Amino acid sequence: MKGILLTRLAAALLLFDFCQLSIGINVSVMMPLDLVSNSGQLNSPSQVLLQLQQLKSGGVDGIMTDVWWGIVERSGPKQYNFSAYVQLAQLVQQAGLQMQCVMSFHQCGTNVGDACYVPLPPWVIAVGNQNPAIWYTDSQGGIDQEYISLGADNQTLFYGRTPLQMYADYMAAFASAMGPYMGSVINQVQVGLGPSGELRYPSYQLQDNKWAYCGIGEFQCYDAFMLKDLAISASAINHPEWGHGGPDNAGTYNSQPSQTGFFSDNGGDNYASPYGQFFIGWYSQRLITHGQNILTSAVSIFRPLGVSVAAKVSGIHWWYNTDSHAAEVTAGYFNTDNNDAYLQLARMFATVGVAFDFTALEMTDSQNSCGSAPQELVKQTILAAHNAGIEYAGENALPICSPCYQGGFDEIYTESTQYGAIGQFTFLRLDSSLLQGSNWQMFTAFVAHRHAAR
Repeated sequence: MKGILLTRLAAALLLFDFCQLSIGINVSVMMPLDLVSNSGQLNSPSQVLLQLQQLKSGGVDGIMTDVWWGIVERSGPKQYNFSAYVQLAQLVQQAGLQMQCVMSFHQCGTNVGDACYVPLPPWVIAVGNQNPAIWYTDSQGGIDQEYISLGADNQTLFYGRTPLQMYADYMAAFASAMGPYMGSVINQVQVGLGPSGELRYPSYQLQDNKWAYCGIGEFQCYDAFMLKDLAISASAINHPEWGHGGPDNAGTYNSQPSQTGFFSDNGGDNYASPYGQFFIGWYSQRLITHGQNILTSAVSIFRPLGVSVAAKVSGIHWWYNTDSHAAEVTAGYFNTDNNDAYLQLARMFATVGVAFDFTALEMTDSQNSCGSAPQELVKQTILAAHNAGIEYAGENALPICSPCYQGGFDEIYTESTQYGAIGQFTFLRLDSSLLQGSNWQMFTAFVAHRHAAR
């Protein structure tokens, strides 16, 4: 397997034009998740301004903030309230910073690091209560309300609109409300495409203690709409028997690959079999299509305003160093059996015209039993973006400033410059401790180091 990965990296390097290397890496800082209250008010605006001014004094280029669907459109369909974000843009402009805005079409509160609870709009949840098929569903019938299932993308179930139409309407309303700041203060919009704002399935769920690190997760294809699509796809290749659901030997949320038949290397109906190739191919392609449809709308809305668009891919590093890449596969990334999931995603991003955002840049490879290899994973994604000719942006997956430790900063620098400076780095996350004492000194040194990167 390592030989295959090295071959992939070498091939990508041959295609990478080193004349395109950028100089300097812009640094943004993620704002707190609860910056805006669930009632739609900007929390402590005077304090926010002071924090923004301090970030500017430390050389930071901008900030990133979630624009929560569950807050903005909570009162009813097409009843938007972006006033808190308009106020924030005013403060960002006053501080002399730029602003990346995340179209957060997901729930906050059930993922690692979630410090608040922001559900989807109540009228969306009400539709789901009447028709649970709009939610991602596992093989036991458990539903996940973090994000509407991509199976429902074209279903007119939401007061005359489909989810794709709702997302497009929301983005257009945001562009209209933020008009004076688009292309000047607001320089990029990152479009949420799944749980945690990432283009993936909710295969590893913390809610109800379903999943714990480093389980492989479960396939999320058992809602009525996805099952219907699977059946049609299987019949189209004359294998209707493959269309009744996901593999029945893929384990549970907390299984390890070797404990399953599907993710083992023992042949049969495993991931490398004709059935396995069909199912994983269908599952991953539906995710790519979902992302492409939403991103196409986003680019048509934001690019004419001088605002770039980005999409985030999840850093699923556990079981990366195994042949099956089980945890990636259940999340929708077909990164096994000579397939390069991240190059497939990067090529779709290139077709649409968006940047590739990835996380886990602070992590190092582990020698534990979970096959964790974040450094190799980051390399693969950087080279995929370079191969596709698109900008690459990075983030740290977990906090590294409680207190700050130099090793985390050093690893970010190494990962973000190993093939030339990446386009952007966003630091997770702003809190009061970051702005004080040795934390602030280390962080501002980190920012200066990024600006000098080549």
